Amino acid sequence: MLNDIPDLTDPTAILQRLVRYPSVTPADAGALATLEALLVPLGFAVARPVFAEDGTADIENLFARTGSTGPHLVFAGHTDVVPPGDESDWKHPPFAGVIADGELYGRGAVDMKGGIACFVAALGRHTARGGLPWGQVSLLITGDEEGPAINGTAKLLAWAAERGERFDACVVGEPTNPQALGDMIKIGRRGSLSGTVTVRGVQGHVAYPHLADNPVRGLMALMDALLAEPLDAGNARFQASNLEITALDTFGNLSANVIPGRASASFNIRFNDEWTAASLSAEIERRLALAAENRRWRGERDTPLAFEMVWRGNPSDAFLTRDDALTKALSEAVQSVTGRVPALSTSGGTSDARFLKDHCPVVEFGLVGKTMHMSNERVALSDLETLTEIYDAFIARWFAAHA
Repeated sequence: MLNDIPDLTDPTAILQRLVRYPSVTPADAGALATLEALLVPLGFAVARPVFAEDGTADIENLFARTGSTGPHLVFAGHTDVVPPGDESDWKHPPFAGVIADGELYGRGAVDMKGGIACFVAALGRHTARGGLPWGQVSLLITGDEEGPAINGTAKLLAWAAERGERFDACVVGEPTNPQALGDMIKIGRRGSLSGTVTVRGVQGHVAYPHLADNPVRGLMALMDALLAEPLDAGNARFQASNLEITALDTFGNLSANVIPGRASASFNIRFNDEWTAASLSAEIERRLALAAENRRWRGERDTPLAFEMVWRGNPSDAFLTRDDALTKALSEAVQSVTGRVPALSTSGGTSDARFLKDHCPVVEFGLVGKTMHMSNERVALSDLETLTEIYDAFIARWFAAHA
């Protein structure tokens, strides 16, 4: 716990403290204890449940809540960060929280300890002015967003639901703005589906191909079947779905004169709401089966291509938030502070919003994301102040709309 509490209205002081904990997934390193120490003086009751599952690291999480009745607003995020990489590539140590030339350097400064710091500072300013609006505010913070996301937000939401918690709206503090604060609010996300196709052949000498079956030939035909025809054309809500091959493997075959015995290709699809994970996986399997039926390994053989399709990880469906009151309150807060009218977007990758959408309407808004996951990740101090002002205004507007 902290021996001294920084100014709870100052996002820079809060972020400096949080960045100094090297909370690389799955390590917490003290980040959540610090966050608890910051929230208790603001009137929050804090719980820090730890979730576990065989084959994964135990993960500490945080749920903080103030208020007992009325509309319930939740802010969600994560204190875990990706590794800093080669620290010699950094101008300043990645966990020192150094301020230089008007910017704060550190892993997690943008993604997303900065968003957490700004929301806490916004709560601090409400408290300094006499208290939060009537209602309930919670923070739902995980240490497993950058990792496998198994012992994090999904289990924390289930834990909260078992205790009777019900949320009316959620803001996720991910860095959503591409260039400047106020550019973009995420009101939905594409789904994600990953898989690996493996073709088994017969290993042999390249000079005697008639004695072997080269699985790469068949694998190329299968991948061509997945890539040749677009999955869809997109719609007014989402861009077109996109399949990308992410890895090719011949299982250790390094010899230039050996035909491999196996070959595989892994792929990921970011898909829109024309599909569900179930309907899209069925379409992929249909395309593969048709290509395998039409593909003969060699001219002298008439058997279909044999392959194995394995789906990976936890697929997530696309979603779109249609809560006009939530979007309006946040958009108006952004415009009142920055003068910009934010675009309402469904672009980008996935986030923990994919779990939160099943519990309440959710939008995402945070810092500018240009340096996230990079060496010298950093945030302008002026952006920290601006985001705090936006969150401050949003809290007031959202609760006023639900009074």
